[in-house]
Amino acid sequence: MQVAPRKSTAVHVALLRGINLGTAKRVAIADLRALCEALDYGHVQTVLNSGNVIFSAPRADARAAAKIEKEIASQLGVDSRVLVITGHELDAIVAENPFAESETNPSRFLVSVLASSVNGARIAPLAAQSWGAERLGIGSHAAYLWCPMESSKARQCSHSARRSATQARTATGRP
Repeated sequence: MQVAPRKSTAVHVALLRGINLGTAKRVAIADLRALCEALDYGHVQTVLNSGNVIFSAPRADARAAAKIEKEIASQLGVDSRVLVITGHELDAIVAENPFAESETNPSRFLVSVLASSVNGARIAPLAAQSWGAERLGIGSHAAYLWCPMESSKARQCSHSARRSATQARTATGRP
């Protein structure tokens, strides 16, 4: 999916945490798109039923996440953390992936996008520990968790990393 912003616009990605998982926190994607368009974001596109939104804005909007989060709650009746990153930050997250093997089996790979470097610092001590077959890596914008035994059955690393990621402000997704 490509966004075609004008030269004076920047591409952003809004990551919504915990929506459209089973029957909980259901959000109609057309409503989500309309909501972002009503906030004057351009070239709004959604990614399947994931809750991820790609949009363009004339300049960086430090309050984009708060605006989208507030409107989702007031218009759609759903509470969801929203994290907005730039297209350049997303490119860096992909480039910094320390686990090349994740490309062969992406269902066993989790990425938590960090809201700030402070959150990365909170998780960094976990990356230094030995987790057996499971591995945790930290990049400048994300934490990467490789679970070769299946992420749903991953043992201690997954539990500790997920708990730390939950306490830090992150958005978790699968590639």
